[in-house]
Amino acid sequence: MPQLTSQKCTACRRDSPAVTDAETAELSPQVPDWDLVTEDGIRKLDRVFRFRDFEQALNFTRAVGEAAEGEGHHPRLVTEWGRVRVTWWTHKIRNLHVNDFIMAARSDGIYQVMAGSE
Repeated sequence: MPQLTSQKCTACRRDSPAVTDAETAELSPQVPDWDLVTEDGIRKLDRVFRFRDFEQALNFTRAVGEAAEGEGHHPRLVTEWGRVRVTWWTHKIRNLHVNDFIMAARSDGIYQVMAGSE
């Protein structure tokens, strides 16, 4: 499977397939800092990013939001002083799709760029 960061999200419909357990096992190593969680029976990817202050956290939130809007695929973003929790899942299928792994990898890339610019 190609690297997640080089892939684009595909439009999802209600009948789009969720990732299988085998696909999850193959994709997860590409986003090793993300936790696989289940909320209300829905599998999701979840990660907390840490920052020096609220301004950095807010800038990261904006950057992830812009990337999400560009792909038409939107996470839950919880911004607090010094941290941002990002949770990805595909609302239409109420499960994980490869798009969620792609966007998790992009979120990691945004974080790496921002952390490197300090």
